[in-house]
Amino acid sequence: MDKKTLIDMAYLARLIVEEADVSNYCTQLSQILHFIEQMQPINTDHVEPLAHPLPTIYTSLIALRTDQITEFNQREQLQRCAPSIQDGFYVVPPVIE
Repeated sequence: MDKKTLIDMAYLARLIVEEADVSNYCTQLSQILHFIEQMQPINTDHVEPLAHPLPTIYTSLIALRTDQITEFNQREQLQRCAPSIQDGFYVVPPVIE
């Protein structure tokens, strides 16, 4: 990973990278890419994709909270200051014509 590639990727990802960190990030990203390159020869033809990282036996043990209404509908109150409302929605100028 060279400096130009890192800066180009950061620009595309809308990330701010300080000049002092560029060298360290280049090294770390190069190590990650090298690790991925080492895994490429591994045969994964008979490996089933996972929908969840934990087996289903564990997912049933995870405690989930029950859905509870904690706030009432405040749409009308919150939309009072809006310049334009139609059918309960904010009306905004078109962005793309």
